[in-house]
Formats: sequence, structure tokens, C-alpha cells
Amino acid sequence: MSTECGITDIERLIADMTPVLNDGKYIFGTLLNLDAIPRAMTICEMKEKEGVTVVMTQENADSFNVSYEYVAAWITLNIHSALEAVGLTAAFSAALAEQDISCNVIAGFYHDHLFVDYEDKDRAMEALIQLTKKHD
Repeated sequence: MSTECGITDIERLIADMTPVLNDGKYIFGTLLNLDAIPRAMTICEMKEKEGVTVVMTQENADSFNVSYEYVAAWITLNIHSALEAVGLTAAFSAALAEQDISCNVIAGFYHDHLFVDYEDKDRAMEALIQLTKKHD
């Protein structure tokens, strides 16, 4: 597994971020006991004092009776952004906010992952693509 350093240059990050819309519908749910679901079903987990937030497909949530209120689309920025990079989140958040699109961000080691309301997925992709064109 490669762990090369990510990109920190903000202009390059924005110009080359290449947003990719993943197939499916995703939810954020919360559980007190992770034993209630197979761990392979979660995309990610965040431990909070009130419980564990899980991100998973809507289909899996429905299968395992995980309650949720928000159905999202998952967009991956297909560039290896460094965890210490400054400004990328601000740039794409501002572009989405200009279109009145909320965004929940999860940073992985290699990529940033954006979860937007499922109904806004096409507008979000367009806003992100336009942002990259402004920085070509």
C-alpha cells in the first residue's frame, strides 16, 4: 500500500480535484451498540459521547433497521490531498454554499469525501466542476 505524501498546493488541488459521484444513496445513522450491524456494512464510523455515527448505504441501513433522517449522495474528490493542506475544504464548501447546497465532509488519507443531499447531487457536481474550471 502506497502512503506517498499528498498534495498541498491549493491551486493544483482545486484544478485537479476531479469530483466523482459514487453510485447509491447513503445515510448517517447513530448507534449505541455497533454489535447490532456487521462492521463490513459501514463506510465509516465516528465515535461521539452520545453514540457512534455510522455512514452506510441506505439499503444496508434499511436491512438492519438503522434509523436516519438524511439521505445523501457521496462525491469523492479524486486527488490525493494532504491531510495538512490548507484551503481545499473552504473552496469547495464556498462553491456549494453559493448554490445553497449543504455538505458533510469526511477526509480519508487519500481523498476528501463529500456527502450532499441526494436531491442536490447533480447541482453539487456541476458546482464542483465549475470550481475546477476556474482554476485551470
